[in-house]
Amino acid sequence: MKLTRPVSWFLAAFGVWSWVIWSTFAKNLWKDSGGQAFVNGDHSQPTAFFWVHLLLAITSFFLGTAVGVIGLRGILAARRAEK
Repeated sequence: MKLTRPVSWFLAAFGVWSWVIWSTFAKNLWKDSGGQAFVNGDHSQPTAFFWVHLLLAITSFFLGTAVGVIGLRGILAARRAEK
């Protein structure tokens, strides 16, 4: 499958965006002091909310990486085709 240059750049940017957004989310989840992620703010007692959202973040890291790699490979293939 051949990707166009704009699609490749979009996919690569989406991969970077995913890492920026979800790493920020994971940091905020860990720092939660409102009692949603941890019982009474105690990090040794995570709640179901924490586990579900951690799983969402990890899944998004993997998918963002996969999409970003596809975009990067498309960009590199387009550069090789120019030469």
